[in-house]
Amino acid sequence: MVSVVEPFVQVVGENPLIQGFVGGIVIAVLNLFGASLVLVWRNPSERALDGALGFAAGVMLAAAFTSLIIPGIEQYSGGNPIPTLVGIVLGVVFLDQADRLVPHAHYLLTGSTRADEADPSTSLPLDNERLKPVILFILAITLHNMPEGLAVGVGFGSGDIENAVPLMLAIGIQNIPEGLAVSVAAINAGLDRRFYAVFAGVRSGIIEIPLAVLGALAVSAVKPLLPYSMGFAAGAMLFVISDEIIPETHIRGYERVATLGVMAGVVVMLYLDISLG
Repeated sequence: MVSVVEPFVQVVGENPLIQGFVGGIVIAVLNLFGASLVLVWRNPSERALDGALGFAAGVMLAAAFTSLIIPGIEQYSGGNPIPTLVGIVLGVVFLDQADRLVPHAHYLLTGSTRADEADPSTSLPLDNERLKPVILFILAITLHNMPEGLAVGVGFGSGDIENAVPLMLAIGIQNIPEGLAVSVAAINAGLDRRFYAVFAGVRSGIIEIPLAVLGALAVSAVKPLLPYSMGFAAGAMLFVISDEIIPETHIRGYERVATLGVMAGVVVMLYLDISLG
């Protein structure tokens, strides 16, 4: 397969900050695309969404190792695993404490009547009790988008463009089913389908784009931070996979579908990592 790295550099240039900015835009746009699928795929089944979320988890799982942990140890720590492992621990602790500070509802695929089928007299904008869980869930998803943007920025800030581009594409690809699932959560709670599809893209961009730039800036300015930053982003991603995505796919009876989705995601990411570099 022809490498996409050289065309990317030709279009974007070699400045890691600009590369990080563009990378943040790419993953945010793909999140918007996933969220907008509810406009054409109006009622995705729980089975399909569990499989799609499993796929997203598999992509993130492989990317955390191939594009962050392994390069952090082998290329930027001289084979010393300690800085990257410290970063992993810090990333896990950060997400764990953030989850404690921002309690949220698990509201991905099931919930109340869909907005476009609900009785107008009981629609969600007038029902604060139904709105609260989905607001908390959206806040949680926004929080969990942070390591994705950071990981892309750190990837480009490292100067290893051959790892950074596949990482960007992998996170962008997994953002599609994630964006769809979060839109379904919002619609199940009663939010308007078209409004939330647009809002999801704005929400994702607001958090992922500046964090991608911040990640690129931090590691470009302070190179010794690179293995710690790569470990931090990987640890945060692994926490999201284990604490949120996989448990969410195992509560409706479609565990096998979700597991096969994870395996497919790992395979796709490994293929991207090898073929696009």
